[in-house]
Amino acid sequence: MKLTSLFFLLSFSAFAQFSIRHSDAIPLHGQWSFAMDTREVGATKGWYKDNYAVGAWDKVSVPHCFSVDPRYQFYTGTVWYRKSFPWQVQSGKRILLHFDAAYYATTVWVNNQKIGTHEGGYTPFHFDITDYLKSGDNILAVSVNNDTWQTGSIPGAKDNGNANDPFPGWINYGGLVRPVYLTIEPELYLENLKIDAQPDLATGTATLRLQARVRNASSQTQNPKLATSVLLGNQALKLVWKNASTSVGAGKTGLLEAETSLKAADVKLWSIDSPQLYQLQAVAGSDTLSSSFGIRKVEVKNAQLLLNGQPIRLAGGNRVVDYPSLGSLEPDWLVEKDFRLMKEAGMEFHRLTHYTPSETFYDLADRYGMLIITEAGNWQLTPAQMDNDTIRQKFKQQFREMAERDWNHPSVIAYSVGNEYLSETPSGQRWTKDMMVYGKSLDPSRLFTFASMRLNILPAKPEDEATQYCDFVSTNTYGNHAKIFDHIHALYPDKPILISEWGVRADTPTGEAGQVSHLEKVMAEIRQRPYIVGASWWSFNDYQSRHVGTNPNGYRPWGLVGPERNKRPLYHAHRREMSPVTLEKVRFQGGGQGIHQLVIRVKNRSDFPAYALKNYTLKAGEATFNVPDLAPGQSVEITLPVRGFEQKLTLEVVKPTGYSVISETFELK
Repeated sequence: MKLTSLFFLLSFSAFAQFSIRHSDAIPLHGQWSFAMDTREVGATKGWYKDNYAVGAWDKVSVPHCFSVDPRYQFYTGTVWYRKSFPWQVQSGKRILLHFDAAYYATTVWVNNQKIGTHEGGYTPFHFDITDYLKSGDNILAVSVNNDTWQTGSIPGAKDNGNANDPFPGWINYGGLVRPVYLTIEPELYLENLKIDAQPDLATGTATLRLQARVRNASSQTQNPKLATSVLLGNQALKLVWKNASTSVGAGKTGLLEAETSLKAADVKLWSIDSPQLYQLQAVAGSDTLSSSFGIRKVEVKNAQLLLNGQPIRLAGGNRVVDYPSLGSLEPDWLVEKDFRLMKEAGMEFHRLTHYTPSETFYDLADRYGMLIITEAGNWQLTPAQMDNDTIRQKFKQQFREMAERDWNHPSVIAYSVGNEYLSETPSGQRWTKDMMVYGKSLDPSRLFTFASMRLNILPAKPEDEATQYCDFVSTNTYGNHAKIFDHIHALYPDKPILISEWGVRADTPTGEAGQVSHLEKVMAEIRQRPYIVGASWWSFNDYQSRHVGTNPNGYRPWGLVGPERNKRPLYHAHRREMSPVTLEKVRFQGGGQGIHQLVIRVKNRSDFPAYALKNYTLKAGEATFNVPDLAPGQSVEITLPVRGFEQKLTLEVVKPTGYSVISETFELK
């Protein structure tokens, strides 16, 4: 059985643990031979051949980011990885070699034969290597090149001829940076599932549509039947499916489709505080594929973002995949650490970063509730590049790989087609329109946007800038906020606005205190403007870069947290400002014999962030009190019994998912 969203955790060392979406994967983690190819001679000299001696090569542990290994630190160019593994050839089976990501350009050989290539550093890819394997020892060789300092890659260098053109805003961390593994498939196997779950909010019912992509690697035409089941928790739902069968030719890929309806009693809507997940299992022939999914409705209407029909306004953050000694590696412990830090800082609506991070973060977002915009790698492409057919095809490939990985995650509510390109130019307008049309051909169930920097100064008319094609506005704004927000709203009065980037660095003359002051000042403007539905701080964490403005220590200190996730004063300020609730002491009544009463007002914010609160709890020491459900702007007074003679009491409000949203200490007097 294969799982596409419930992760099977595979530990290859005491140091790190990486998730793999296939439960029956055969990991190729652990020790590999490694060498730099500084003169680009490896392919011509046959470094991939089984008779080529690699005894003098270094030994590394995969997943591996060579950019932070002290022996190869910040090397840019081609490197080689080699590994031998035993195998016993089986008839009637297909063997797939998977890479969850390798940065950036990858070429693969098995047993002296070139298998294929892949370009793109953040999305998964695989090869069928069945016909290249042999019984006994097999040699897998992989070359990886991280040189995205040239024009033509995505992300890549701009073509303006300026000194800073080669460098994006982050490091080109290279290597086999995510899991590498094998899966064994029957000759007719399921490649992917696409689940579209649409609720009817008026009736409480839902429609479930399934597309199953099936690969026929046999020598004969097949007529597979699709069997489907759905679980809610441990309960199997009794569903009647309408299936459309199809014939799949030898060596071809086909699409099986099915549809069913869920009655109201079986519909549990997914939301940030009630992230209900279902599990769908599909069977075609002898193969089984499963995926979790959620039922929720996301739409924009009257300059509002609606989740399940209710307006929602949330803060977020941009997380750069960067950690000391790890580079772009994302072991589970780090993803979970970042997720908790972001969740408890009130960061719940993100354009996470300019590329596709590890899927583990999305899985956590599904299980504990976050809204995510996922973005493919157009980072400041120039007009000439956006009109280049080759670059367009590369972007579409990366976008497709991103969408096909992420489209069953209920946390993913939108796709972005790029960041900070010249969206007022004809090229920028064409790019936006064309890529959104392409994206919707893959997945019409999501919203579409891009992060614009041009709305800060342009345009005079809405049709002069590409945001006209977006479902909602995403603006990167770093100053003059009130005037810019009003300008954007006047241009696009029906579109809600996400501030996809805003912030200030910790190393300005005002220092870390200046970050806090900036946050409070801009939040006062945001709260006055109900059309602003999100504000995603740049950035959650400090990160390394070669881009202009980077400090001599290699870091850009924008974060709520430092490189190793040490909390700045900004973290605590963001947590306070972005809590959906506030706590206020109404009165303290002392009593005899050390028995007192503390009355606390719990208020749901009416402005920002703002959404309905259900099933929250208030913790007071060891005691826990239920908070009544509160609509935005509503409040309730809760009387807390206090025993003893302590002078202070710390209170904490906790989400139904277990995450703390605010904690405050009150004097008992």
